[in-house]
Amino acid sequence: MKPDLRSETNKHGIFLDRELSQLAFNRRVMAQAADPAVPLLERLRYLCIVSSNLDEFFEVRVASLLAAAATDGSNSALHPALAANLRRICDECHELVKLQYELLNTEVLPQLQEAGIHLLRHTQRNEAQRAWVKQYFEREVRPLLTPIGLDPAHPFPQVVNKSLNFIVSLTGKDAFGRGTAIAIVKAPRVLPRVIRLPDELSDAGGVSFCLLSSIIHAHISDLFAGREVIAYSQFRVTRDSDLWVDEEEVKNLRQALKGELQGRQFGTSVRLEVAKNCPPELSQFLLDQFALDNSRLYEVDGPVNLVRLTEIINNVAHPELRFPPFFPGVANKTTNTDIFGALRQQDILLHHPYQSFQTVIDFIRAAALDPAVVALKQTIYRTGMNSDLMESLIMAARAGKEVTVIVELMARFDEEANINWADKLEQAGAQVVYGVVGLKTHAKVALVIRREEGGLRYYSHLGTGNYHPTTTKLYTDFGLLTSNPELGRDVNEVFMHLTSLTKPQKLNHLWLAPFALQNEVIKAIRNEAKIARAGRPGRIIAKMNALVDESVIRALYAASKDGVKIDLIVRGACTLKPGVPGLSENIRVRSIIGRFLEHSRIYYFRNDLTHDVYLGSADWMSRNLFRRIEVAFPVLDRALKRRVIAEGLNPYLKDNSNAWELEPTGHYQRRRPRGKQTLFSGQQYLMHTLGTPSGEVND
Repeated sequence: MKPDLRSETNKHGIFLDRELSQLAFNRRVMAQAADPAVPLLERLRYLCIVSSNLDEFFEVRVASLLAAAATDGSNSALHPALAANLRRICDECHELVKLQYELLNTEVLPQLQEAGIHLLRHTQRNEAQRAWVKQYFEREVRPLLTPIGLDPAHPFPQVVNKSLNFIVSLTGKDAFGRGTAIAIVKAPRVLPRVIRLPDELSDAGGVSFCLLSSIIHAHISDLFAGREVIAYSQFRVTRDSDLWVDEEEVKNLRQALKGELQGRQFGTSVRLEVAKNCPPELSQFLLDQFALDNSRLYEVDGPVNLVRLTEIINNVAHPELRFPPFFPGVANKTTNTDIFGALRQQDILLHHPYQSFQTVIDFIRAAALDPAVVALKQTIYRTGMNSDLMESLIMAARAGKEVTVIVELMARFDEEANINWADKLEQAGAQVVYGVVGLKTHAKVALVIRREEGGLRYYSHLGTGNYHPTTTKLYTDFGLLTSNPELGRDVNEVFMHLTSLTKPQKLNHLWLAPFALQNEVIKAIRNEAKIARAGRPGRIIAKMNALVDESVIRALYAASKDGVKIDLIVRGACTLKPGVPGLSENIRVRSIIGRFLEHSRIYYFRNDLTHDVYLGSADWMSRNLFRRIEVAFPVLDRALKRRVIAEGLNPYLKDNSNAWELEPTGHYQRRRPRGKQTLFSGQQYLMHTLGTPSGEVND
């Protein structure tokens, strides 16, 4: 039975529930895993993505709701509604997990086995394989295990967030004649969770794997000499992982975060996963230890952490079971030429991953090497542990250039990498600051200042995605390289604001959050409504990851009533209800789920044929509009405007392969060709149009 996505806390009935909408997104990802047209290893990858998404959903969203539900005082009236909402969320999560493991066990793993890729349980291993596993256990695993028999001197141990553990029920007495009945075994975190067996132990041409959990299961009795193991189960607890520091009291945010990162592993428990055959008394014992009620228990028919199965994908060849290889194109005017000279002639628009991010890396590297460049400024939200771009900034600082880097230390789950980069940059002589206290710096901007004839000249990069070498190959994003002096001055003003904490001066072109972005968006929406009321066509197309800001949604509803035609391409959570007579009959919402993660943010307003096009780092969410530093920037060149519309919007509105349409109830229906329509995928079209399938470089 599909859940009703309308929240009981929504008194006016005009918004959908954010959390249930986010879970509906995971159902769409799950549909990719269920699609037989998707290559088999990619189907497994989608299952792993759903698991990773659910982990973060519990660590952040469910954790925050549980904290709100437990709040005393003035919010007590919200408790019944929050409790009801949590029950609906819980029911949907249980259904998602059930479908996930059914798909894994009835389709994906059996088909992988037919293809020669075996994930072997103990009962499926032959005598030779069991002998090898036994040796592996004795040599690599057992020396690292520390079983803990529970008694007053051995209390229940601290269990790390999302770690693999085992609970064991024993009979008989221990070495001291006492009847300790329960033991806990932690799986060593240094060991791989997926182990590949030697090729000679697999069928010809095949490959075999087994899970660390399966190896420990098979030999768990060996850990308790003289005792009988009567029951056992793997388990995993998920904890609240949102970091919190008192930013008004802390004197050094970086040092404070280093301490908080250690505590993240032991936050409040929010979910318990056990094996499907775990005895009820052991499950209840664990629930009591973690102070969870039974609704937080998830009994799974397989490994408690499906994300680990990504290691299988990474350790087999089988190109026929993967998406065909794709090679990004290279933007014209950027190959074998002076990048600064090219930008003086015209702006360069990059559409990732269809066009290579290497152009941006080359831009920053060229600035680091160019003796005429005197300063580089850049924001960093996510960049990963290894980054050529960051190395170029370090090189520039060592060369004596003025290098300023705004490093966002509170980028969720990237805090450690960002702290490490901040340390390295400071050691190289760069000026490193951490944005604005209480606001995450989410804007994606870089500025190069070059001394040229006639004075200093600005060269800017503004983007919708992170400066991350891996995600730029997997996420769709736009980036603009420009030497437009007004845009450059605006970008420099943003950096001045972030470093000096002074109020930014009036910007010529950029929409900056938290000061103006929401107001400018609503102003542009209302302008389309005004045009429509005057009898001329009003048109809005917007693409983003999430749409939940109530003020923006109300403005869209009002514009719809005035006759503005509105198309919204929202990948994830959307709380706007489209197609409701008298409210939103002129609004359509669709979500695209395909090979690449849709990540670009595009705002298009027809504006009486002016065709205003803005790209940005912000979704239309309250957190982006008011609790982050965000930048939306215009595409001023007419030809590049047409490109954004032709590449970033139109293909997705035409898509009938990877598109899902949102209904007023909150449910999504997959678009399919109608009548004589042919199957059309926007992503496939862009890969064919912008990519270089054979790997050669475009001229």
